[in-house]
Amino acid sequence: MKKFCVTACLSLFAILAIAQIDAKLKLKLDQQVKELEPKIVEWRRYFHEHPELSNREEKTGERIANQLKALGLDVQYPVAKTGVVAILKGSKPGPVIALRADIDALPVTERNSLPFASKVKVPFNGQETGVMHACGHDAHMAILLATAEILSKNKSELKGTVKFIFQPAEEGAPVSDGVSGG
Repeated sequence: MKKFCVTACLSLFAILAIAQIDAKLKLKLDQQVKELEPKIVEWRRYFHEHPELSNREEKTGERIANQLKALGLDVQYPVAKTGVVAILKGSKPGPVIALRADIDALPVTERNSLPFASKVKVPFNGQETGVMHACGHDAHMAILLATAEILSKNKSELKGTVKFIFQPAEEGAPVSDGVSGG
């Protein structure tokens, strides 16, 4: 889990490097990331346990949109059927940057005993198939939500605008049976 939170911090600090933050603000942000760690873990586990195939990410998109709205961001949902775009305008002039996370899952049956393992099954290519976040999309969503939360808390220090893009259907378009996959 430490590696996961370090990745979240790196995502945030990459943005902040562009903003040329001072050491005092960096310490403040480090603390906020540590305080947010349980929430990051909760988000990642929720998304892992409740995966949805490409172009079927209705619950995922809605959950993300609601979280971003709660932060006071300007949220567009649905975008490209199930995607989400949120905009955070800093209080200082600066560049516009975009950060993206993919939100779909793969038609793969999870075979482990984790308490948050996916038990989702859907018809796929004529067969009942498991669905899981097998390549990190659950973590990508959690990291981007954490970045949005921390940046929104520090909006007064933010130079420019950040667009948060939660992309549906990264793994592939719908297949012939009406269910999508990669």
